Amino acid sequence: MPRFVPPPNPIPNPALTPLALALPLICTPILTTPALAQSTTPEAPRILQPVTVSADTTAAPDPATEGTGSYTTRVTRSATRLDLSIRDTPQSVSVVTRERIDDQGLQSITDVVAATTGVSTKVNDSSRSSFSARGFAIDNLQIDGIPTTWSTGWSAGETLTDTAIYDRVEIVRGATGLMTGAGNPSAAINLVRKHADSTVFTGAVTLGAGSWDNYFGTVDLTAPLNASGSVRARVVGSLQDQDSYVDLYHNRRETLYGVVDADLGERTRLSVGASRQENDPDASQWGGLPAWHADGTRTDWRRSATTAAKWASWASSHRTHFVRLEHQFDNGWKAELMLNHGENEGDLKLLYLYGTPDRSTGLGMGASPARYAVSRKQDDIGVHASGPFELLGRKHELAFGLMRSEQDFDATRRAAAGVSAVGNFNLWDGSYPEPAWGPETLSEAYETVQEAAYAVARLSLADPLKLIVGARVSNWTRDGQTPTARYEFDHKGVVTPYAGLIYDIDGQHSAYASYTDIFNPQNYRDRNGDYLDPLTGKSYEVGVKGEYFGGRLNASLAVFRIEQDNLAQTDAGYLVPGTSNQAYYAAQGTTSEGYEIEVAGEPAPGWKIAAGWTQFEAKDEDGDKVNTNHPRRMLKLFTTWQLPGAWEKLTVGGGINWEGENYTAVTNPVTGAAEKLKQRPYALVNLMARYQISKAVSAQLNVNNLFDKTYYSQIGFYNQLAYGAPRNAQLTLKYQF
Repeated sequence: MPRFVPPPNPIPNPALTPLALALPLICTPILTTPALAQSTTPEAPRILQPVTVSADTTAAPDPATEGTGSYTTRVTRSATRLDLSIRDTPQSVSVVTRERIDDQGLQSITDVVAATTGVSTKVNDSSRSSFSARGFAIDNLQIDGIPTTWSTGWSAGETLTDTAIYDRVEIVRGATGLMTGAGNPSAAINLVRKHADSTVFTGAVTLGAGSWDNYFGTVDLTAPLNASGSVRARVVGSLQDQDSYVDLYHNRRETLYGVVDADLGERTRLSVGASRQENDPDASQWGGLPAWHADGTRTDWRRSATTAAKWASWASSHRTHFVRLEHQFDNGWKAELMLNHGENEGDLKLLYLYGTPDRSTGLGMGASPARYAVSRKQDDIGVHASGPFELLGRKHELAFGLMRSEQDFDATRRAAAGVSAVGNFNLWDGSYPEPAWGPETLSEAYETVQEAAYAVARLSLADPLKLIVGARVSNWTRDGQTPTARYEFDHKGVVTPYAGLIYDIDGQHSAYASYTDIFNPQNYRDRNGDYLDPLTGKSYEVGVKGEYFGGRLNASLAVFRIEQDNLAQTDAGYLVPGTSNQAYYAAQGTTSEGYEIEVAGEPAPGWKIAAGWTQFEAKDEDGDKVNTNHPRRMLKLFTTWQLPGAWEKLTVGGGINWEGENYTAVTNPVTGAAEKLKQRPYALVNLMARYQISKAVSAQLNVNNLFDKTYYSQIGFYNQLAYGAPRNAQLTLKYQF
């Protein structure tokens, strides 16, 4: 029975077109037009979160986006742990703010990632999604800067995480080894939690309903716990109960988050919090739909078709506890202690259907039921310090820290005592009988420990020229057990350098170049059963960034090249000896080249936009394309406009997600011929409208896939396919106080 670890992720196409190169030059005069900068269109009433005002002028700007109404942020730390603006960060950074999450109705992390520039999303089945950027898999999900790795094959609800508890999502594309350690040169996704910043009682209640009996609600409350407001608490509770466009599927998601923020003095802050999310689905799918009929021709299913049994469930829970202590010193230095404990658990009762059904009779499908229990526990501790210093008559910045992470993973399996026949798949209604489950046996267990020390400095070489240079030294070990063997990885003293050069062209524009190494242990095995060597390589990026209207709008153009060896590729026709798992080989000389253009923020009062274009290509040393099952070109666009004058209570918006052609090279299981499972270019158009009924109450309508485009959400995952969502809508009522 396959373990459903997805093949390594994909890659798109670079030829720098004249239009792409000219776009920043075209945009610059428009964005700096005085008429736009001085527009006085009034904004609809907005309730801002009251915040504690500090007299400390040495602190960095508050990066929180909630209540700002912005599509960008003033500062980010995800790339280097230095407090830098997006313009001063020598890597590609996208920030999906709270305002944009609400405007687009992005209810899960998968929704957010799918709307982000340069990132591709594949929805493998009802409970699992996989992400990639620049042609490589994203295997690093951070929470408040603490990296957590997960395997799509052993998912325990990570990609279903509710966005209700987060202020924003920051995505740094390219190699991010300085902060994350081991990982792919794709991107790091950082989920930044909400905090209790209000010194008066405030909150919001949201209720909504949407297509396929999708009902949801959120309560978000903040209150002071003492007279001065120096101790504050925040509680967020969210409930969603929904069916799906996929037959039989139903899910109930419950989320609860609480945090206490206490000012222990004028310069010391303590945060203690916890969260819990429960996913309780019915009729969960395991894998996709068959791609071929018994005569070797391609299938064409209804988008609502499923392979799930009614009893199947991919239930999961996610719990976290965290403590953060931060102190700001008189000289501008800041020290921080972070503790985090997380637990993910999955209770999986699943049915996998496979085969090539007869077009007329529906016969020819096999069944493989299985039950799994998945547990992942992670403990993290980090000590960080950052601040200014003077050298050779110039002011510089330095950040350094120590981090340790320990993750215990355990997965067990209970095989079915008996397997019933599938029968006519054309009449499938999920009434397949649940089998008796056998004894619990080990599928996989391992302990991963990562220890690291890092330091990074931002050196002012001249007034317009800054150099960011740093390094991380990591120890990465894993001790694991499969049903047939033990294994151990031990990588000590791995050095990951980081270098970035930023030149301020003028008061609005800067040019940059950056470099970092890549290192990532991998658990793919070859046809001999041996584990592949770690991924190694180099990542380069150069670009130009612009910041306009006092930071309300950011724009960037980035060109990148990634050189990587030991990239796992499917070894067609071979399995790992003694297993049913696909074998892989290590591709040498793999390169990914491309460029990205992004604009995010507020070009004029009342007009907000987030737009990005990505184009790249990835090839091996022989010039053959690799990871072709992700689009080579992508456009992500969303914009809103608050109408002026008498219509100021109405905000309208819309967007488009366009993806170029992508395919998976496969062998037809009937004819033996080489084929391509192909997704042709397609566009999803989305609309929104919000009316401010009163100062406190608003109503919002979102329509997704307006033209009801039929497309695949994944192709070739174990030679199967899945369909994306048809046209759907949701109506949301929000009360703020």
